[in-house]
This record gives sequence, C-alpha cells and structure tokens, in this order.
Amino acid sequence: MGCCSSASSAAQSSKREWKPLEDRSCTDIPWLLLFILFCIGMGFICGFSVATGAAARLVSGYDSFGNICGQKNAQSESFPLSGMDHTHRKYVFFLDPCNLDLINRIKSIALCVAACPRQELKTISDVQKFAEINGSELCTYNLKPSEYASSPKDLCPRLPVPASAPIPFFHRCAPVNISCYAKFAEALITFVSDNSVLHRLIRGVMTSKEIILGLCLLSLVLSMILMVIIRYISRVLVWILTFLLILGSLGGTGVLWWLYAKQRKSPKETVISGQPQIAEANLRALLIYAISATVFTVILFLVMLVMRKRVALTIALFHVAGKVFIHLPLLVFQPFWTFFALVLFWVYWIMTLLFLGTAGGAVPNERGLAEFRISGPLQYMWWYHVVGLIWITEFILACQQMTVAGAVVTYYFTRDKRNLPFTPILASVNRLIRYHLGTVAKGSFIITLVKIPRMILMYIHSQLKGKENACARCVLKSCICCLWCLEKCLNYLNQNAYTATAINSTNFCTSAKDAFVILVENALRVAAINTVGDFMLFLGKVLIVCSTGLAGVMLLNYQQDYTVWVLPLIIVCLFAFLVAHCFLSIYEMVVDVLFLCFAVDTKYNDGSPGREFYMDKVLMEFVENSRKAMKEAGKGGVADARELKPMLRRR
Repeated sequence: MGCCSSASSAAQSSKREWKPLEDRSCTDIPWLLLFILFCIGMGFICGFSVATGAAARLVSGYDSFGNICGQKNAQSESFPLSGMDHTHRKYVFFLDPCNLDLINRIKSIALCVAACPRQELKTISDVQKFAEINGSELCTYNLKPSEYASSPKDLCPRLPVPASAPIPFFHRCAPVNISCYAKFAEALITFVSDNSVLHRLIRGVMTSKEIILGLCLLSLVLSMILMVIIRYISRVLVWILTFLLILGSLGGTGVLWWLYAKQRKSPKETVISGQPQIAEANLRALLIYAISATVFTVILFLVMLVMRKRVALTIALFHVAGKVFIHLPLLVFQPFWTFFALVLFWVYWIMTLLFLGTAGGAVPNERGLAEFRISGPLQYMWWYHVVGLIWITEFILACQQMTVAGAVVTYYFTRDKRNLPFTPILASVNRLIRYHLGTVAKGSFIITLVKIPRMILMYIHSQLKGKENACARCVLKSCICCLWCLEKCLNYLNQNAYTATAINSTNFCTSAKDAFVILVENALRVAAINTVGDFMLFLGKVLIVCSTGLAGVMLLNYQQDYTVWVLPLIIVCLFAFLVAHCFLSIYEMVVDVLFLCFAVDTKYNDGSPGREFYMDKVLMEFVENSRKAMKEAGKGGVADARELKPMLRRR
C-alpha cells in the first residue's frame, strides 16, 4: 500500500469547480487493518494445522491406535497399544482391505507394517512365514507370530490376504488386483461394460475431443462478435426484444382466455372419468391463469409506456460500452484473472482444510479406534476458516468490480481519449492497491455478514428436512429467500458504491449513500437498464449457447465412430454459457458504471463554456433530444438533466 495523502480542506470546498479523479486519499483504513489481521489469523490456522502433525498423518498415515507410521510415537492413556516405535514400519496395512465403504472408508483395523505383502497369502501359515522372513507382522501388535494360529480372527488379516503394493507418497498398502473390491465395484463394472451408456459417452468424448475444442473456440469468438454487434445494432435489437416481449404477453393472455372460453362453453366434454370436480378445478385454474396473465400484460404495457423514453438511454449506454471495450481491450480478460486468483485461493483453502481435518489429538470412536479431533477452543477454527472462505472470495470479486469501475471512470472523465493512460486497467489496479483496499474489504464484509446466516439456515433446513412441521418449514424458506434477496440488493449497491468511490475517492459508507440516492431518484431509468439491458444480455447468452449447440449437432452428426454424443454436446454448451456469461457480465458491469458517470456529469455540467460535458457524443445527442422534447412540450429547461439527480458531492 502506497503512502496516503490526506485531502486538503480546499479540495472539500463546495465553491470549487467539481473535477473528477482529482485529490485522492486512502479510504476505510481501519477496515483494511482488520482485513489484514483476519488474513494473519488465516495464516495462523494454516501454520497450526501443519505444525501439529497434520502433514505427517495425512502423508504417512496412522494405525487404529493413534500411532503415526514411520516415526516414534508418544504413549496415550486412551490406547494401550499407542506409543510404539514405528521408525521401520512406514506403511499402513488394513486387516480387511477389500471391505470398502465410501462413507466409513476402510472398515477394518489399520496397522503399521515394514512391508506390504507382494504375493497373495492364502493361509495363516503364510502370514506367519511372512512375518518371520520380512519382519512385517500383519496381526495386531500384542500378538507374536507363533500365536497367529490360535488368535481370534478379527485380530489378524482376513484370508486370503491379497497381494498389495504401497501407494506412492502416501504409504498405504493397496491391493494390486482391483477385483478385490468386487462388492464395491460390481455395479460400476456392470455399468462400464462394453454395452453400457457410460462407456459410449466416454468413448464419444474421446473421439470428438478435436470437435469439442473447436466448438469451445467458436463460443469464444461468438461472444466477442456479439459484443461488437450489440454496439452497432443496440437500438434495433432493444426494440425488437421489447416488441417480442409485448407480443408474447398478448399472445399468451389471448390463448389462456380462449381456452377458458372453450371449456366453459362445453363443460360436458371436460368431465374426466365421471369426476366433474376435476373439470371444475381445471376451469377455475384457467380463469386464475388468464386473470394473472391479463394483469401482468396491463402492468407491462404501463411500464413500457412510462419507460419508453428511458429505453433510449439504455441504447446509448450500450453503444458507449462498445466503445469502452475498443479503448480498453484488456477489460475482456478481467474475468479470467479473477478466476485464476479465486482458483489459487480455493486450492490453498482446501489444502489447509485437509491438514486441519487430521490435526488434534487421538480420541476413541464408537468402535474404540483412534480418530484425530481438535478439542477445546481451537475446535472453532473450522468456523473461522469457513468465514475466511466467504470473505476472501467476496474480497477478490469486489477487487474485480473496483478495477473495472476505476478503468471505466477514467475513460469517461478523460475528454481527449488520446490522453488515456497506456494501460488504464493497470492504473486502476494501482489506485485500488494504494487507496481503496479498505473500501473493498468493508463492502465484501457486509456481503459476508448476509451470506453466513443464509448458509446456517440452509444447513438447518437440510438437517431438519422431513422432520419439521409445515409452519417451521415455511418460516425457514421465507428467511432464506429474504436473505438471498437482501444479498442480491447489497451486491448491486456495493458495485455502484465502488463506482462512486472511483469517482470521488470517498469512503464506502459515503459512496454507498451517494450511489443509493442516485438509484432511488432515478429508479425508472435504473429499472429500464436492468430489465431491458439484462434481458437483452440474457438473450445474447442464449443465442451463443444455441448457436454453439447447433454447430455441435451438425458436426457431431457426421461422426460414425460412436452412437451417443449427448455428453460432448452438454460439455460444449456449458462451456459456451460460461464464456458468454463472463464476457456479457463484464459488459453489464460497464453499462452500470457508465450510467453513474452519466448521472454525475449531467449534475455538474450543462454543456456551456467552462462546464462542458465529459460524455460521449451519443449520450450528448440523447440529452439534446430530451431537451428539445421538453421544450416542445412547453416545459423548457434542461429536461432530462433536471430529472436526473445524481450524487450531490463536490470535491
């Protein structure tokens, strides 16, 4: 983090002409310090889980009495056979390795042995000879090889003992012959036979791997082309989608009323198996559907009537967003860097979780065998680790939003685009690291506070599924739904707060308040952008998936090497949707940032000398057209700019 310079009092004067991107200072420093302390705590958990022997237990393995293989162990009062010196016994051997259970894992006693039996041992005499020759005792430690024949069966391995070999790096004796797991693998082997569906699906994927790669590349190209197309034909595209939406609502409403009228005129034909109550219920349901569709259509007409002028702003913003990607091409790759950072953090989190799962002391389970669990206050490290997963993940996503907002704000408020920084994205990252990490930490923490209760309620609901009464189930689902809606609203508000921070360099709370004022006072415009714009982008995703899927069907249809190609097609369509979502979600984010910049621009500038607009020519045309429309209506003034009420903050 760079050196923080406090903003001067003169910069805060309301008499000074407002200029964006001017004096900058670090924001929300206490929250940055809190986030750093939290990350230090995450590092402590990682170090503790590794230092308490978790790595040795995970890699070297341990027996059923709490002894770690390959080292000398300390005595435990809970296990009489603990505290043994296993320096020369480096491998874990299971007395019944073929008794495999996916839930309870190996359901047999585990021992540390010096060597795995490389050949099958058919009798107890063979087991005894193996112990005498190799010094590797396959029965429990309190038995001597001479006592194997007279010992209980559960203290020695189940005969015949299959030939096994140690797993590399993990020192477990695993049977060489996979048929050992006959009971476990019987269904799987049957399913993967030559005539099984799975076999044909996998064979189809392997045969068509070149086609799959080509179709994935096609989806990438189509996403880029669609972003260019949206810029140049956004006006036509928006009105076509609006017309189709209205036409579909009218058509659906008409069909429902027609079906209702038809069944009402011929009630005898609707009687099913002598049960007139069924026909009456169907008729009543049709009436409810028809009335609901009518109400929806009327509301849709009214909304479109009110927002018809505001749709023009959505079109202009989409057009300008296309220009942003031309000047800032690295914005396209922003989701990939974010995904890479998330993958790195998730790998670290999972590895720490694995070590943490084997940390702690040995305690007996219900069968009297050793299990390692953390006791005392340290057992709550699990919760800390889970909170870290949510907060740091949200922090990384918030950094992406702040980076995109900073780059687009720099583009918008640079009058001469030739004076843009060489790499606006890197300049935005630099400002984020130097000034606004605290703001991002605070915004991501607020989302975490909402997510954690929702996850707890979802866990309670899953545990009580089928046990709770109808009232409790309804309350739980309602709370989960309300928290989900709150999370989505806060996500949208946070994104706009980051934009306000990028413009004014204010702290999170001030920026969120300013952004909220804009969103509320321009609710109809926001609704137009979020309904028309988001719907258009959603249809763009569907178009890319359908085009890629159609191309896949045409190409895969000519493959004669296999009969089932549904799996390759599903893989291609999923990849196409993910690629389209990454590209168009960034496009949507850019449009939202541009709207907030446009609101600020129209507040502090009116186009007169000395107060020229920063906006693009397309947005200037929109403002001029709105002025002319208001003057023709006899209202005069700065029509659209007066309705638009952005944040009232001067620098």
